[in-house]
Amino acid sequence: MQQTSMGDISIGVDTGGTFTDLVCQVAGKPTRLLKVPSTPNDPSQAVMNALDRACQEWGIDRRLIKRVVHGTTVGTNAVLERKGARIGLLTSEGFRDVFEIGRQVRDPVYRIRLTPATPVFMLPRSRRKEVPERLDGHGRVLTPIDLDAVRNAVRELQAEGVTCIAVAYLFSYLNPEHELATRRLIEAEFPDIQTSLSVDVDPRFREYERTLATSFDAYIKPVVSRYLNRLKAVLTETGVAGTLQLMQSGGGTMATEVAVSRPVRLFLSGPAGGVIGAQNEGMLVGERNLITIDIGGTSSDIALIADGMPLTSSEGSIGGWPVRVPMVEVHALGAGGGSIARVDASGALSVGPESCGASPGPACYDQGGTEASVTDAALVLGYLNPDYFADGTFRINPDLSLAAVAKRVADPLDLTIERAAVGVHRVVNANMAEGIRLVSTRKGFDPRNFVLVPLGGGGGTHATALADELSIERIMIPRSPGVLSAQGLLSAPIEHETTRSYRAELGDLDVAELHAKLAELDSHLTQLMALEGVEAAEVMVQYTAELCYVGQSFFLDVPLDVEVPDIAASLHGSFVARHEQLYGHAPEAPVMIVSVRSVHRVSRPTESVADDSLPTQPASAVSTRPVLFLDQTAYMDTPVYLRHSLAIGQIVEGPALLEQADTTVVVSPGWRARVHQNGPLMMEKVGKQ
Repeated sequence: MQQTSMGDISIGVDTGGTFTDLVCQVAGKPTRLLKVPSTPNDPSQAVMNALDRACQEWGIDRRLIKRVVHGTTVGTNAVLERKGARIGLLTSEGFRDVFEIGRQVRDPVYRIRLTPATPVFMLPRSRRKEVPERLDGHGRVLTPIDLDAVRNAVRELQAEGVTCIAVAYLFSYLNPEHELATRRLIEAEFPDIQTSLSVDVDPRFREYERTLATSFDAYIKPVVSRYLNRLKAVLTETGVAGTLQLMQSGGGTMATEVAVSRPVRLFLSGPAGGVIGAQNEGMLVGERNLITIDIGGTSSDIALIADGMPLTSSEGSIGGWPVRVPMVEVHALGAGGGSIARVDASGALSVGPESCGASPGPACYDQGGTEASVTDAALVLGYLNPDYFADGTFRINPDLSLAAVAKRVADPLDLTIERAAVGVHRVVNANMAEGIRLVSTRKGFDPRNFVLVPLGGGGGTHATALADELSIERIMIPRSPGVLSAQGLLSAPIEHETTRSYRAELGDLDVAELHAKLAELDSHLTQLMALEGVEAAEVMVQYTAELCYVGQSFFLDVPLDVEVPDIAASLHGSFVARHEQLYGHAPEAPVMIVSVRSVHRVSRPTESVADDSLPTQPASAVSTRPVLFLDQTAYMDTPVYLRHSLAIGQIVEGPALLEQADTTVVVSPGWRARVHQNGPLMMEKVGKQ
């Protein structure tokens, strides 16, 4: 195809469990998007397949691609599938078992066969080595580090095939010299072994959490390094001259070189992109309080945006284990289009968390899958158009869905196929609704005060059912919800952060000492920003502090404003307000800082601008299709509209189906949809203003 004339091109690519999404943005031109099947055995292949198709169909000149921003689950999958590197751990003498003891938390207390509560698969005891060295609680050297012991320990780990070593010494967050000396020795004498230091990954108190985060970093570092280096090389070889950037779990992007050195910050990389994309879409319609649910092929990722900002946390989790790195607060459920529905031994219907994924996929994919999935049930109910699935590029077979739902669900429960499909959707919707409560009600937020924003290929299918379940009266459907994670990647800021322990009671706060600690953090982040090639004048700096009542073990993040006259009073007020919101009370008691955090951010001009290409004349339905809604007893002849043919301000009363390339929106009876002048689709309960 003849290449079109374009300016600088930006590409966003998000790799999901079933599909890999690509978004192309060029200044002054409509955003383009596409989906290709993911390639789980080699995710980079799907990325290149998507790029090849985009270049061929849209006439893209690879030399004009300025940047490629990627959201990847490579690190996450390495942990969940236990396919990370063979690693070792160096720790202070007497502390090798901190990693295995953990916090002695046993959540499944009624399970007959308990599984380890700590990820010992990653670091068996034989690969955890002790080193004679010791600092006290003020960072002073009690026992100098024995470098000969380090050398011998590394040699033993090398003989066991270790390719990366985590280093976590006691109190190193107060004085990093022993860990830095260890790295210098390994780099000089064992250049083939990579290292992850706790002073780089998580320089804060609490030995188990710090050791665990550092070990995760080491476990995925070789895997992530190989993947990113290979992807970057292939992009260069095929003529892409721009930079490759990665989305972090905290909602910002970073250069490949930084990502390789800090891979643990890539957990939840893709889901964070969806939250940023929803944040930008909300700005278009003036909505600042949003609950997002990204329903993909294998999972649903749920997040909350309050007063225009996504909720973030200084600690997340992966596979049920705590990971102390900043993350957008995303609650992941094993509930998606590929979630498998089956009847268990007790005769109860369950849906998920097991998924049929991209291969073989739902039964309707006709790739050998025989399990009944949520997607198969949606076809039975009439929600999906077999001829317009994934923009018509992916043929599906509804007869196979009927057979799978009949065999796996209807027959065992002695139901009709239609009622079995209704049951599948009711169960999965209940699971998703509970996930939404976890990020809203249990965080002190009333979901009824928020707009529901469904994302992903399955978001529009479940939106009204979820809203009804939660008494939410408004829904916003982004212009391209199925690829919003990829679109969000392109508007995410460049961001770097670091945290340090800093313990001080607010009543005795030494402001000069606090400023000195923040200056130390800023110096480190300035070096990271230099790798991004941005001007210092472009960087915005934001501080937060972790506070708790004196004697407490858990803390809360609050903003730290260094410009106010009384920093201690400002911190105290913010902490009390947050404690009251979360727990319903805030006693009068001494409060202390436990750590401080600095974030350096360079915002990008948002690409979420109003859509001036929308039609001005109302569109009519293009067809009708029998649909069985969950609260109905029989199929209803339902009008089908093409979403992007709807005019500005056009109202569509439910029941209706709105089809577009990346999703299908189900407008249930009792709901209406209206096209906002800037593009998003606003839905509301009938009778509501």
